[in-house]
Amino acid sequence: MKIQNLAVIFVIIILPISMILSEYVQNQVKTIDLQLSYDQKLLNSTYDALKAFQLNTINNSTSDLANSKLRDIEASVNTFFNSIATNFNMAGYNEDILKQYVPAIVYTMYDGYYIYSPFTNTLTSEDYGAGSTYQNGERVSGLKPYIFYSCRYKKGSNTDVVITYSLDNYITVQGTVNGTPVFRYGYLLDNVGTYDSTNNSITYRGITINEETLTEYIDSTNQATYTKVNGVKYYEDASGWYSLSNGTKSYQDVDYKSVNDSGVQYYKEAKEFTNWVETNLGDLKTSDAVYEDTGATGLAEKEEWADEYIFVRQNDSANKGVSIEDPNSKFNQHRLQVIRYSIEKNLSIAIANYNNYGGGTTTNFQMPELEETEWDKILNNVSVISFLQGLSIGGKVYNGYSIITNTKTEEVVNTDSVYIITSDGQYHRATDKELVGNDTITGAYFNVDFERKSVTTDTGVTYYYPHKEMGCYTSIVHQSNVEDLNSDMNTANTYGNSIYAYMADKGGALAKYYFTALGRERYSMYKTNNNPELLKVNFSA
Repeated sequence: MKIQNLAVIFVIIILPISMILSEYVQNQVKTIDLQLSYDQKLLNSTYDALKAFQLNTINNSTSDLANSKLRDIEASVNTFFNSIATNFNMAGYNEDILKQYVPAIVYTMYDGYYIYSPFTNTLTSEDYGAGSTYQNGERVSGLKPYIFYSCRYKKGSNTDVVITYSLDNYITVQGTVNGTPVFRYGYLLDNVGTYDSTNNSITYRGITINEETLTEYIDSTNQATYTKVNGVKYYEDASGWYSLSNGTKSYQDVDYKSVNDSGVQYYKEAKEFTNWVETNLGDLKTSDAVYEDTGATGLAEKEEWADEYIFVRQNDSANKGVSIEDPNSKFNQHRLQVIRYSIEKNLSIAIANYNNYGGGTTTNFQMPELEETEWDKILNNVSVISFLQGLSIGGKVYNGYSIITNTKTEEVVNTDSVYIITSDGQYHRATDKELVGNDTITGAYFNVDFERKSVTTDTGVTYYYPHKEMGCYTSIVHQSNVEDLNSDMNTANTYGNSIYAYMADKGGALAKYYFTALGRERYSMYKTNNNPELLKVNFSA
């Protein structure tokens, strides 16, 4: 056969194959481009939702109260759907269509979480009338009841408790302990010294915690002394103590103490509570966990949970000297396991149940497998997790999710939520290397207090900063001069990711201001367990 004939045959065979392969590759490239585009659109919408929640909580002095928090979250959800409709508008999707492809949105809070997803309204005929917004059996999208980070434990026949965990070392214990009904709550801390009632001071890791006077700006020019009680700041002037709501003063019938001792009380009460937990629940193990569906105990359904004591103390040989508040303690490892198990289980159920509400979609909605680095963000911060599934992107069906964390919120005081002030008019991260041995440190405050706030008056909206210091570039912005607590490359010690150990090692004014501010802000947070009337008594002069 002539070469020309072979060439013709080759072209006839290869050309269609080449055209098909070329078309296939182009479609794959378009699919990947669409997926990346949709990922970015979902990320932007989730960020908008979190930013809306953050702005509402920062500018609202009662944002930690239950009703106010629900309002802020619902406004955040609306922002998410408005944003996603705008981002996907060019792709031909409007808000009503896109809602059919969002099986769930999760808002992780301090001691639990909300899931926004569809559910069936179960009002009875007595609950609604002709003017009711919703009817019995109607499909409704909204926030489901708050789910706590809780786990039930049974030890023998006399101990049956539910322990609710949080994003830090605060827990709530409810149930029966050694045959006695209990309802106790507090922070878990080791290394707390003896309380000095004469000087109203206490030591923590060798650092003395004293009373302090707190001041901040209440507008662009005026400063005031304040105290923070149950998540609300109260300021003092010649007429008494008042709270601020959008610039309006609301005077209180309580004469608060001008000198704040929240930091002292935090460590004092934490020591008392930790001693109680050690005495009454020191033998509690992860294998004592009770499963919600069967009521049985054991680790069969939670194979990743090692069979270990939960509340081991610093002097327990099994914990090798690790304090209970340190990140790598047995308590913290188990706390993260409980939080993750609760979110995974309930979120999987919510997404799977969405198949019953999918409307005109044919997507099989299911929870994707999150990466470990993503779980690290969720388990340590207030977060928004959004899911978008079922949209066609050419060669496959889009199945995406986005996670945005909020590191500046009144909801939780993390160990990195405290900023240090120096006399040169700057604020720094607590692990800024320049702060070690620095004698110009003048204070430490919650990172939220450095965010801009707004006030609406008759003349319009004005903005101000509670603290006017500027952020240190190498510490706050670039973060090039911040100590890596996981590494011993530049230090003589390995801190095991524990800022507690780092501060105790550095000592001096840095540790004193940091530990005082951390205790103060955690003690003055809003918590559902708090008794407001009792707090008023404790903080009153």
